[in-house]
Amino acid sequence: MGGGGFVDGGPLKRAHLYEYKITGYFIFACIVAALGGSLFGYDLGVSGLQVLLDNSRNLTHTLVSGGVTSMDDFLKDFFPKVYRRKQEHLNETDYCKYDSQILTLFTSSLYFAALFSTFGASHVTRNKGRRASILVGSVSFFLGAVLNAAAVNISMLIIGRIFLGVGIGFGNQAVPLYLSEMAPAKVRGAVNQLFQLTTCLGILIANLINYGTEKIHPWGWRLSLGLATVPATLMFIGGLFLPETPNSLVEQGRLEEGRRVLEKVRGTTKVDAEFADLVDASNAAQAVKHPFKNLLKRKNRPQLVIGALGIPAFQQLTGMNSILFYAPVIFQSLGFGSGASLYSSVITSGALVAGALISMALVDKFGRRAFFLEAGAEMLCYMVNNTSSCKSVNSF
Repeated sequence: MGGGGFVDGGPLKRAHLYEYKITGYFIFACIVAALGGSLFGYDLGVSGLQVLLDNSRNLTHTLVSGGVTSMDDFLKDFFPKVYRRKQEHLNETDYCKYDSQILTLFTSSLYFAALFSTFGASHVTRNKGRRASILVGSVSFFLGAVLNAAAVNISMLIIGRIFLGVGIGFGNQAVPLYLSEMAPAKVRGAVNQLFQLTTCLGILIANLINYGTEKIHPWGWRLSLGLATVPATLMFIGGLFLPETPNSLVEQGRLEEGRRVLEKVRGTTKVDAEFADLVDASNAAQAVKHPFKNLLKRKNRPQLVIGALGIPAFQQLTGMNSILFYAPVIFQSLGFGSGASLYSSVITSGALVAGALISMALVDKFGRRAFFLEAGAEMLCYMVNNTSSCKSVNSF
């Protein structure tokens, strides 16, 4: 938890005494905060490079493209060499046609900016509150979307991507923490999954928008990039009315205000037990003078290596993002026709949304560990099956 929070900083000694109601105020706060996931998801869907291969009759060419980086109008304006290679049908794979360091910089600059901005976001989230980081993230993402949509040169594109990355860095840092701290303990897993759900919905919506705007010449790509301002605007306007989390207020020493917000969010004045746990957790967190040094102590190394570093790293190394980005190629090899890009986008994005909904419905009943083990076993079976299928095809 990079924001300095203490949701799970220690045992909830009085959890059995917690009382709450699902109030409209709580629902509003969660919906607005969860929009942070849609920023990340929309960008993944709208700018991703997706290329299809058609090897029939020994020809290799692009059938249908995915993100704006493969739209002809976009390439003509900013990457004419890539466009010419794409149109000349050279005897090379489509991936080679997109071989451009500047194009790679356009795509990757966002992720570098998001990575480095996380450190600043951590400071803001801890000292100024989760709401402040959400507002900063929405403003930065809005500016990036405007710059990208109005871009007339590569510099504007790159600067816009950097602003988008900063927005994602702040949003991804603060939103999951905000949702966790606002949620009642008994439904925290489901509420926290709202971030994943909106991320998946953002990818799905962006893919559908790209499919439509690609047919709008010559400015369809500008519309795709510019529509990213919509979730950013909603997130900022809603963020102005968001309450700070009770955890953050207690952490800042604003105890009376923290209790008032907790009563309003829970819909009851009977919050003595939960508030006492928040105060105890805050005191325990503040008693740790050097938190990063404390992480390196022998007793904390397993949690650091396995929980904080290992699980997230291996989750990414499963290749799930490769499947998401290059799904069109996979679907094309399975026999889909010229609509493979749309089919694959809808199927993969729809599966992500369905998975998030199932997780939301069941995670608090079966627990996080059960879902983690089930997902790992499921992916292992699929990978073994795919490996066997590939060997069979190659032998044939």
